[in-house]
Amino acid sequence: MEKPKGKLIAVGGNEDKGTYPNPKSKKKYYLDFFELGILKRFLKEIPVEQPHIEVITTASLIPEEVGERYMSAFGILGIENARLMHIKTDEDALLPEYLERIRRADGIMMSGGNQSRLTQIFGGTEFLEIIRKRYYEEPFVVAGTSAGAMAMSKIMIKGGNISDSLLRDSVKISHGLGFIEGVIIDSHFVIRGRFGRLIEAVAMHPKTIGIGLGEDTGVLITEGDLIETIGSNLVVIIDGHDVGYTNVHHVAPGRPISIEGLQMHVLAKGNIYDISTRSFYKDEEALQQSVLQATQR
Repeated sequence: MEKPKGKLIAVGGNEDKGTYPNPKSKKKYYLDFFELGILKRFLKEIPVEQPHIEVITTASLIPEEVGERYMSAFGILGIENARLMHIKTDEDALLPEYLERIRRADGIMMSGGNQSRLTQIFGGTEFLEIIRKRYYEEPFVVAGTSAGAMAMSKIMIKGGNISDSLLRDSVKISHGLGFIEGVIIDSHFVIRGRFGRLIEAVAMHPKTIGIGLGEDTGVLITEGDLIETIGSNLVVIIDGHDVGYTNVHHVAPGRPISIEGLQMHVLAKGNIYDISTRSFYKDEEALQQSVLQATQR
């Protein structure tokens, strides 16, 4: 399969990303991606000096508030051509104005909230097909935080009760937006303790790679398979390719599952993981040395 020419940036989120519209959550809601370098990295990967950015707030229940914070962050970084897409309904996604804007954009950022809203509103639409086509055929950058990151993969975690993790059927799975195959992405991974639900999701889908994104941390995915960790926290890789025995498809719902042979890696800033070869590299230099050695054999 031909490698995509574009790049994905999946970000694990922060304290809150607009899921809970109440006064208490507003005190927790903030964007400091520009301080941590994630938003800067997003802009750096776009090969345009003053890029046209579209922020898609569809996943959020408080899109106006979310949008204001992104606009403020881009303003601090000197970006003058950032716009908001408050696409709230199926009908909104069909509007010619939005289709034309997505054709002209240099990169998009999908906000957090509820990942199912993204798949319900954009699934099967021309809007989504334009993004996919541009991601595969152009140096187009698709970024998403929290729900926006989880929806990127073909297999998507829809939800799941953390307290019931590793009990059969505690994780709810659905179809994502399909920018990348063979992986399952989870967000808010460290603070919210989502290890169990990503492990179960990987066990349910053999030969997949689970990517657990810590808060204020993300991954840059180039050529569809090369992961670089960016941000201040951790990324956890759960490799299900060598799983031997598991009862996940046979045990009764609500009963504990068993899994043999999972492999896990923990990545900090600058570490690299190759999905295609399932290899860990401490940094870009180590990756290039490996590539050089392979060509000399």
